Amino acid sequence: MGAAGRIHNFGAGPAVLPLEVVTEVAESLPNLNGSGFGVMEVSHRSPAFQEVIDSAMDRMRRILSIPDEYEVLFLQGGASTQFYMTALNLMSQGGMADFLVTGIWAKKALAESNKIGDGNAAWDGSENGFKSVPNDDEYSIREDAEYLHYTSNNTLLGTQFHHIPDSGGKPRVVDASSDICGAPLDVSEHALIYAGAQKNLGPSGVTVVILSPWAASRRKGGLPTMMDYHTHISKGSMFNTPNTYGIFVLDKVLSWVERNGGLEGAIQRNVAKSKLLYGVLDGSEFWRPHAEEGSRSMMNITWRLTDESLEPTFLAEAAENGMGGLKGHRSVGGIRASLYNGCPVESVEALASFMEGFESRHG
Repeated sequence: MGAAGRIHNFGAGPAVLPLEVVTEVAESLPNLNGSGFGVMEVSHRSPAFQEVIDSAMDRMRRILSIPDEYEVLFLQGGASTQFYMTALNLMSQGGMADFLVTGIWAKKALAESNKIGDGNAAWDGSENGFKSVPNDDEYSIREDAEYLHYTSNNTLLGTQFHHIPDSGGKPRVVDASSDICGAPLDVSEHALIYAGAQKNLGPSGVTVVILSPWAASRRKGGLPTMMDYHTHISKGSMFNTPNTYGIFVLDKVLSWVERNGGLEGAIQRNVAKSKLLYGVLDGSEFWRPHAEEGSRSMMNITWRLTDESLEPTFLAEAAENGMGGLKGHRSVGGIRASLYNGCPVESVEALASFMEGFESRHG
């Protein structure tokens, strides 16, 4: 078990938070910053909460070096809502958008775009089991495409872009749900960025959306009020009652990131953690990593045992040793360890040690 009797949590999301953030949040449950209101009981219209949301937005801007002219929103509905909302706001009626389909979430985003216009898979990795992301010379963007959409990190099968994909000069839209604030991200090279908070930024229920001036200008009449980005831009993310608790925790996580080296510090820790596990996986033929080496994720490491019949035993013994969240997604099976920002290196060291022992017992 980890610190304070906590399990080593490798779940894909909602994911582990830094223990000091959990402790800090617990202290604010009955009384937020001396206001007398509990953090889950304070009005979103109060000065106390306005201070929280302003702080969270300021920290997000600092950590990601978001240009001043970009808008930052804290919405609800997760990436699954953004699959449709991005297309609804950005695609012209009957317009075109191209997608790099590197996993199931990109497939879902493509499907939603086709409810608005002509969404097209410029590249689709399904035939090779989504073991890699494409190189720039493996696809081309249609001349009339209005933007290119891609998913920066693929949680199910453990692949990740380690470069900004060539968009053929078109604006880029990225689903950064599983590596935002934990991997390199040049905001200025993207027209719109969206990310669920429940992996690297906080609890479930908050969705970060970052819009360039181009994206914010793609205004269309007749959109459903809650699905129109301008509704939320004009009201500072408080058109309706936001997830006040989630935004509060997000602010605390971002503060923790800043105290621990900012974005660069988070990247260095995540690279180091992933190298620990890949070192074990590459050490023998007992393990079978899924992703091709140049496309490997440092956030979600996925593998099978060469003898797949041992996988239930592996998961059971891992649980007995205080390690949870390792079962692969139900659609693909196998093993998955998610190493998001809140996952401490001590947990990864414990998992690597357990894996070495498991191999010695069962190999």
